[in-house]
Amino acid sequence: MDGLTAVSQRAPGRWQIAEVEQIRVETPRTKTFRLRPPMWMPHLPGQHYDVRLTAPDGYRAERSYSIASSPLDQGVVELTVDRLEDGEVSSYFHDVLVEGDQVEVRGPFASYFVWRGEEPVLLIGGGSGVVPLMCMLRHRRRTAPELPMRLLYSARTRREVIYADELGDDAIVALTRELGGVPIEGIPRVQLGRIFPGLIAAEAFDSGLAFVCGSNGFVESISQMLLAAGYSPDRIRTERFGPTG
Repeated sequence: MDGLTAVSQRAPGRWQIAEVEQIRVETPRTKTFRLRPPMWMPHLPGQHYDVRLTAPDGYRAERSYSIASSPLDQGVVELTVDRLEDGEVSSYFHDVLVEGDQVEVRGPFASYFVWRGEEPVLLIGGGSGVVPLMCMLRHRRRTAPELPMRLLYSARTRREVIYADELGDDAIVALTRELGGVPIEGIPRVQLGRIFPGLIAAEAFDSGLAFVCGSNGFVESISQMLLAAGYSPDRIRTERFGPTG
């Protein structure tokens, strides 16, 4: 696929100062930040950037955020940041940063949790774990829309569904804390409750990879369901996020 093979990986650069070009509100707790680093390099879908904040007294806080944008968006990277309670970096992003500000970044990083054009692909994300999966979905739509790729996405309520206006027919959204009234405009398949073994078995592919991203408990549970659905361990790629921010 042209869009993937054109991504030539080089060693990630040193820390550099990127301009905040655009900020978009995704949900009440998540925003997407479009950054323009001076020395941009294309990434692979699933990779991440490190972000570092330095206080006047020299104190530093660092966090890794998955890239949400396609590698075809030349010159920029988009990071979708979930605001965490007591999260030093995420709170700064949400409460302080404005368009035109600058932030210190380096990347892209990661070589395991990346999509290199394999097919078919089952994507399963919980909460903000959908971010690297959305990068894969966006890139596939632009480079190989006929390639089989499906997203199972677990969120607590429909107000917390990130990228709701982009998911469309490629996604099934499971809402774990909704009691009713679940239809979401633009997303045909929405269900109440958690992702369950029968859903994964019904959507599983006989070949290809599964990418799972979310909290530790979510990843463990989904991995067991994938094994029961016939996925061998070498076909399951996982990424976990922790409580710090």
